[in-house]
Amino acid sequence: MADYIPPVQSKFSQIIDVIVLLVLAIGALYFPLWMNLAGSSQTSNVPENATWESLGQNATMVEKWNQLGYAEAADAAELITARFDYSFSILSLLVMIVVVVGYYTIILRFSEKEYRDVISEKFGSK
Repeated sequence: MADYIPPVQSKFSQIIDVIVLLVLAIGALYFPLWMNLAGSSQTSNVPENATWESLGQNATMVEKWNQLGYAEAADAAELITARFDYSFSILSLLVMIVVVVGYYTIILRFSEKEYRDVISEKFGSK
């Protein structure tokens, strides 16, 4: 039986592959930020003349805030009072389901075609 020799990819094709993967990776990280889908706080309820006590911080918490570079309560007030937005829309959920199932289907189709090509190249077609 002959040894399998995979097809050779040119240097130009390898560079294009790297560029495409880099664009996809950066796009996957930047797209949620661009669509305002990332980030935890949508609302912040900062009181006027905020003190550590009015923000519900004890001495240990104040010490940790100081270590992080927030010497004044007013500086850290926006971070402390930020609330998580746990809301989501059914439309977004359905779109995500369609995208994940579609991606899975495409990967299965491409993989099946490639596996069949390799098997037929290695063992011959019936």
